[in-house]
Amino acid sequence: MASLARTFASSLSKRTYTSASASAPALKRFYSIAVNNKEEEQKNRNASGLMNKSLNTISSQSTMQMRHNTTNIPDFSKYKKVKNSGEASRTFTYMMIGATGLVSAAGAQATVTDFLANMSASADVLALAKAEVDMSAIPEGKNVTIKWRGKPVFIRHRTDAEIAEANEVQVSSLRDPQTDAERVKDPHWLVMLGVCTHLGCVPIGEAGDFGGWYCPCHGSHYDISGRIRQGPAPLNLEIPEYSFQDDKLIIG
Repeated sequence: MASLARTFASSLSKRTYTSASASAPALKRFYSIAVNNKEEEQKNRNASGLMNKSLNTISSQSTMQMRHNTTNIPDFSKYKKVKNSGEASRTFTYMMIGATGLVSAAGAQATVTDFLANMSASADVLALAKAEVDMSAIPEGKNVTIKWRGKPVFIRHRTDAEIAEANEVQVSSLRDPQTDAERVKDPHWLVMLGVCTHLGCVPIGEAGDFGGWYCPCHGSHYDISGRIRQGPAPLNLEIPEYSFQDDKLIIG
């Protein structure tokens, strides 16, 4: 390009003013060639820049891959399951479930047992639940009063005359109709609670208008069978649960 410029300059110096119109096309070609050369240089520069960027990107990616490839991965082979490990795991699971069930059942049984033991009556309460009386120590025609569950209990060893007197009473005339046989298990032994059915007082034995018991609080009279005959009491004296065992009277 430099030689072309020198040739063009020498030609201009040799030409006169009249030949200027003839050199105009050559000048245009010179400028067009120069512009084209400049555009080609610019394209070459752009292409070289893109190539450099591509090379830099490739090199950075290669560097990252190399860095990634240099990471050491631990060996987990001994922790991986083998072919038969599934069956072993299932067996272990069943065993643990069964053991847990047995332990839970044993714990529940112990809890229920302790609860029932705490809820049941203690030894002193059970001792008071029943009372034993030696019948041979009570002479005929006499009363004995004992304490059972915090209440007095009247025990009467009746005579044959008293038994006959109790059976002669007209049941239909009684306020609380009961025969003597309904109130005793053995005619010679009368067992009843010593609590007046009016207001809970304790009647006096061998007293009253009917030869049985008398409550001085409000004037209730009971006969030799413990039946109410006179006064405000509405019911006969209560008969507790009792039984006979040899020479023992067991109440409760």
